[in-house]
Amino acid sequence: MRDLGVGFGYLLKGQRWVGRHGKQYGFGLLPGLITLVLYAAALVALGVWGEDGVAWATPFADDWSSPWQGLFRGFLTVVLFALGLLLAVRTFTAVTLLIGQPFYENLSEKVDEDVSPDGTAPRSGLPLWRELWISARDSLRILVRALLWGVLLFALGFLPVVGQTAVPVIGFFVTGFFLTEELTAVALQRRGVDLRARLALLRSRKTLVWGFGTPLGLAFLVPFVAVFLMPGAVAGATLLARDLLGEESAEEEDVEDGERVTS
Repeated sequence: MRDLGVGFGYLLKGQRWVGRHGKQYGFGLLPGLITLVLYAAALVALGVWGEDGVAWATPFADDWSSPWQGLFRGFLTVVLFALGLLLAVRTFTAVTLLIGQPFYENLSEKVDEDVSPDGTAPRSGLPLWRELWISARDSLRILVRALLWGVLLFALGFLPVVGQTAVPVIGFFVTGFFLTEELTAVALQRRGVDLRARLALLRSRKTLVWGFGTPLGLAFLVPFVAVFLMPGAVAGATLLARDLLGEESAEEEDVEDGERVTS
């Protein structure tokens, strides 16, 4: 259970780090703002033309009498918008990371340089297009896994009592796990850790991962919060990635030196 507090600590440390580095925080906000504008435009378009799209997709209902035609197509329009909103929430982090790959790579490197005892940061050495391709491919794989979990939890939600109590809690932990995977991927991909190895690494320290990702996932439910927390989340995920790999940080080294002096 100690790892839960440690994971949450990395989340707070990441926010404090960007708070001390205003320039990095400012650049880190741009991808989230771009994604927010794109998603807002898409949802507005879906709200404006969704009904027309449903009418086009259901020609068999053209001859239905009132009010059944309106009720049927109105229901499908609401479902379509709800699915669009759910997809936007599920994919916001992945799309923001993809759009902001250069920004977040730079931010993550700065964190590594700041906390590394020798002041250096691992670099992949890959061209930008290759990093973008790997990031997009891995994000799609994670999205498929997350959607499968979502379908399973949705089905379990119909179970009496358990579906209204335990299932939502499990859902938050699942969301936290996949959110942490997406965020730590920025630092771990630079170190050459592929998706399969990343998932194995995260599963080996589930409570640490949940301590970081679950409260962040809850915070992301609040509109616009994700935009402002993303830079600090990437910074915190970099610190968490160092912990997962057993890499020593300057802070840890200072603590060890202090212990040796006092002893």
